[in-house]
Amino acid sequence: MGADRAGDAGRGAGAGGRGPLVLGVRHHGPGSARAVRAVLDAERPAAVLVEGPPEADGLLALAADEAMRPPVALLAHAVDNPGRAAFWPLAEFSPEWVAIRWALSHGAAVRFIDLPATHTLAADPTWGDGEGDDEADRQVRIDPVAELADAAGYDDPERWWEDVVEHRTAAAPADPTAPFTALAEAMGALREAYGDGGDARDLVREAHMRLQLRSARREFGDGVAVVCGAWHVPALTRKATATADRALLRGLPKVKTEMTWVPWTHRRLARRSGYGAGVDSPGWYAHLFAAPDRPVERWMTRVARLLREEDLPVSSAHVIEAVRLAQTLAAMRGRPLAGLGETTDAVRAVMCDGSDVPLGLVRDRLVVGDVLGQVPADAPAVPLQRDLARLQRGLRLRPEASERELDLDLRKENDAARSRLLHRLTLLGVRWGEPVAGRGGTGTFRESWRLRWQPELYVQVAEAGVWGTTVAAAATSKAESRALETTALADITALAERCLLAGLGDALPTVMTALADRAALDTDVGHLAQALPALARSLRYGDVRATDTTALGEVAAGLAERICVGLPPACTGLDADAAAEMRGHLDGVHGALRLLPDRAGLLDRWAGVLRGLADRGSVPGALRGRSARLLLDDDRLDEDEAARLMGLALSPGTPPADAAAWIEGFVGGASGGGMLLVHDQRLLALVDDWLTAVPGDAFTDVLPLLRRTFSAYEPGVRRTLGELVARGASTTTPRPDAGTPGFATGLDEERADGVLPVLRLLLGDAAPLLGDARGPLLGGAAPSSGDAGRPLRGPGTSERPKAAEEVGR
Repeated sequence: MGADRAGDAGRGAGAGGRGPLVLGVRHHGPGSARAVRAVLDAERPAAVLVEGPPEADGLLALAADEAMRPPVALLAHAVDNPGRAAFWPLAEFSPEWVAIRWALSHGAAVRFIDLPATHTLAADPTWGDGEGDDEADRQVRIDPVAELADAAGYDDPERWWEDVVEHRTAAAPADPTAPFTALAEAMGALREAYGDGGDARDLVREAHMRLQLRSARREFGDGVAVVCGAWHVPALTRKATATADRALLRGLPKVKTEMTWVPWTHRRLARRSGYGAGVDSPGWYAHLFAAPDRPVERWMTRVARLLREEDLPVSSAHVIEAVRLAQTLAAMRGRPLAGLGETTDAVRAVMCDGSDVPLGLVRDRLVVGDVLGQVPADAPAVPLQRDLARLQRGLRLRPEASERELDLDLRKENDAARSRLLHRLTLLGVRWGEPVAGRGGTGTFRESWRLRWQPELYVQVAEAGVWGTTVAAAATSKAESRALETTALADITALAERCLLAGLGDALPTVMTALADRAALDTDVGHLAQALPALARSLRYGDVRATDTTALGEVAAGLAERICVGLPPACTGLDADAAAEMRGHLDGVHGALRLLPDRAGLLDRWAGVLRGLADRGSVPGALRGRSARLLLDDDRLDEDEAARLMGLALSPGTPPADAAAWIEGFVGGASGGGMLLVHDQRLLALVDDWLTAVPGDAFTDVLPLLRRTFSAYEPGVRRTLGELVARGASTTTPRPDAGTPGFATGLDEERADGVLPVLRLLLGDAAPLLGDARGPLLGGAAPSSGDAGRPLRGPGTSERPKAAEEVGR
């Protein structure tokens, strides 16, 4: 805080009068806010001038609205380029907010006097950043508080500011302007030493402030109070001519702007960006400002309440001891009051047993906090923002600053509408939520989202406003535009999927036309394989969301046919990196074909393609192994044949690197390869025999590949494999014998029967498929229609029950 006086204390220079009050503050400082309120109560000025964009003068009346709840921010954006925006955040403990509310409640005039946003947004972003080409321009921007703290012998500027301002609450000075005078003198000395402090913009801003101050004095005389950053006080009270000030403002670039109030968050205040932001502990500052007395005791009580809500054992005795320890630490460190550092140390030692884990919760919930402000419904907003607010109210989807997960059941009308809204906003670039793996199931009728509303989303909504006045119209327009601009086939299919998820039926004809055109011209098998999974998912989502996907199905079937034709030659002669990429395409196509309607013929043809890849020696080992594994999982390759293929791949004549790649393709990744080796000792013995026979000079070459393959297994799987190898796996025993922990020699029919009541309860109408106690799910005869209830393995393996896995299918 600071001020300057010429003649009388706390007054700026005035011709023949006491002059205006110039109150220098620190943005978002609760001590500054209390001192400003004390001076205004004592002096009762007729007008209050606040550092901020003058275009917002018409919005100041909203600050008195009961629906306005800080933290809030003024948002200015260029009309022709909404992405070019700036924020002026204000918290409850901001001196500017206190001054505005005081003026509105006491009938005083209130205005903003900083450089207009029309110039700020039009200026070069690097203007005045101290990085110019001239030596004189290359100055390091100084931190006034850090300079004063260093002069006072403090190594921590925040600690110095707390000691001299924030914690001096015991007794108010007889002259409320005295603290402002002291800091103003210090700032004057800094300005004499550093000039503009490395920011040339300050000279232009201060020129505009002086012009506005002169205008207010002509209207209100000396009954004017100015609330601005302490750094600007010497510039506002020094003598300067209006002609010189106008010369500094002449020729500044302009851009048409719009302004409004938007909600802000404490978490956003803690980030070092924006106007006056960078408050490390907004929750703590809000507490200091709001606590009427005994701030340390009240803070410890809040901490104890939070920890109790998290089921941590914290009693009243803990609170008492923590307060004593914080006060003792403050006395030992020579501080007038226990600050955040002392309270944090006390909480860690007394309430958290020395652990930083619960202390992190305290910092996240209390020191920073998830407070989200609120603005009146009649505040100015772009049409798209108003439509979004209407949808949020109608769907009961309230924006919140804290992160939360939202589980949606798409069979419910309200949840389906919520899903469409979130997908449409994502398409528009408004990242309110992101899809996550849900806990409620993996069915196509369920979705899970992680939501967190950030203030900058208002800028994204303003940017998206160029596409339309409603969320649906804007998303449709953007999807159609992107379909015409996109050239990559995979991007077009992804866009089609997003349109289905967002329920943009009006955009689908344009997207489908573009998709058909790109698919007809693209001959790259990799591109086709990359595009098919998104199309298959779109067909599945269309079925769940009752969308007509006939055109999508025709395009998908055509892509699948072309992939089956072009994939074998495309897999020949690939290096390791290209083979790894093609393996991903192989898995994607394999999963996608299962989602296509009328897939029986396609699956048969695809199985023939995989068998050809598994047998072809010119195909890289990773692809041959992966093809064999996919066939085995689909019961299109029996275990004896799989063992034969593995034996060929791991024969002495095969280069070790190629054999290791085959192993990675067959049992690598998260595809359950480890359990396959556990259940089939013949395969495990083949791997073990091959590994022990690898020459020493080649072993170091294949070791990284093998480590990558086996490190993906669960710890329990790796442990079981180690036990099996230690006992000696047999190449002639297809399954674990009686000596293997966890496995029996045969089927326990009584235990298998026990699962059937639960399965009937789970499957409901599908219960007849279970048959008798050892029916289809346990390897008996399957119903004749379709593949429902068929055994997990092919013929000859009925003695291997896997009812739980069949339910999963």
